[in-house]
Amino acid sequence: MDNGAAPYPIIVGGHICLDIIPAIPGGPFSMAPGKLLNIGQASLSTGGAVANTGLALQRLGLPVKLMGKVGDDFFGQAILSIIGDRQQELTEGMIVAAGEASSYSIVINPPQVDRMFLHCTGANDTFKAEDVTDESLEEAGLFHFGYPPLMRHMYENGGAELAELMRRAKAAGVTTSMDMAKPDTDAPSGQVDWREILARTLPDVDLFLPSVEEILFMLRRDVYDGMIASVGSDQLLSHIDAAMLEALSSELLDMGAAIVALKLGEYGLYVRTTASEERMARLGRYQPRQVACWLNRELYVPCFRVEVAGTTGAGDCTIAGFLAGFVQGLSPEDTVIGAVATGACNVEQPDATSGIPAWRDVQSRLQAGWAAYPPRADFSHFHVSSQGNAVIYDGSAVADFK
Repeated sequence: MDNGAAPYPIIVGGHICLDIIPAIPGGPFSMAPGKLLNIGQASLSTGGAVANTGLALQRLGLPVKLMGKVGDDFFGQAILSIIGDRQQELTEGMIVAAGEASSYSIVINPPQVDRMFLHCTGANDTFKAEDVTDESLEEAGLFHFGYPPLMRHMYENGGAELAELMRRAKAAGVTTSMDMAKPDTDAPSGQVDWREILARTLPDVDLFLPSVEEILFMLRRDVYDGMIASVGSDQLLSHIDAAMLEALSSELLDMGAAIVALKLGEYGLYVRTTASEERMARLGRYQPRQVACWLNRELYVPCFRVEVAGTTGAGDCTIAGFLAGFVQGLSPEDTVIGAVATGACNVEQPDATSGIPAWRDVQSRLQAGWAAYPPRADFSHFHVSSQGNAVIYDGSAVADFK
């Protein structure tokens, strides 16, 4: 990609960690006190929104600056080394906090068993609004912040620090973007009032790109808990219908976001935009060239057909694809298609970002007639239209979505 298509850099800030993944061979696996388990070598990789979305954007060809926080310890050095191996300049915006411990996860992934995680939030918990300098915001075109539920200062005190960070970014003229993570129900992040935090923050968030399950947890906790009890697991995607998408996205737009994109995992991506010309006119340096085509839109794109090798980072890479299309001034249709296509490229590799090609290669694959899965039956009432070789389910003109 010619960076002339995206003249201002994208800052990706927020959560970052080191993933330590021991190789566990097949056969019986059980952990018990005093037992020694023979395992294989461990692989090291970066995780979190900064690494996943940021490196995906870099692979797509966008000008990116990473702004995660690490300690001056061995794990912090490893995170910086892994990022530097991709491109040394990417380490220049990273925040190194003297005397603090870096975040890490131990990923226990035995064959035929669900993955388990041991996670230390580390320096992510001390990330503050002041860690993002005015100078960096003045130079950026878009500021994306990811995973505040995994960063203690961002959700304490009613989310005051998160709201201040996004307010400062908006005041600097930057287009603002935010992603979430599902809070741990047993941790402090699962006990705070996320509706209050979102109401306080979203007026300064232009693009809000969480998963639908995260938002269901944050805005409809009673419904979320009831669905888990009814379904018998926390795998709720197939039970979230079109009416619920409409209700959740409407509330988020009413709170102040201009564009809401709800990630639907294996079912694709749903996007809803504001009908307010005044709100859309405040989208910052990457305001769309044709604002009118973004007003009052409702789009759904199902996933493209791929051989799935792993889903690590799929949502983060979908966000990278959405941001890539948006900052290049593409239409809502092309932006949403590019987002879902980028996420599909991600799952063809087991890790978070190595499956992401250059943006032109994503587009070439789409133009060659990349087949998509059919929509869910309860989304099929959308008006169907073609955009290149992809199919979009457009509810923008539907009077009564429900």
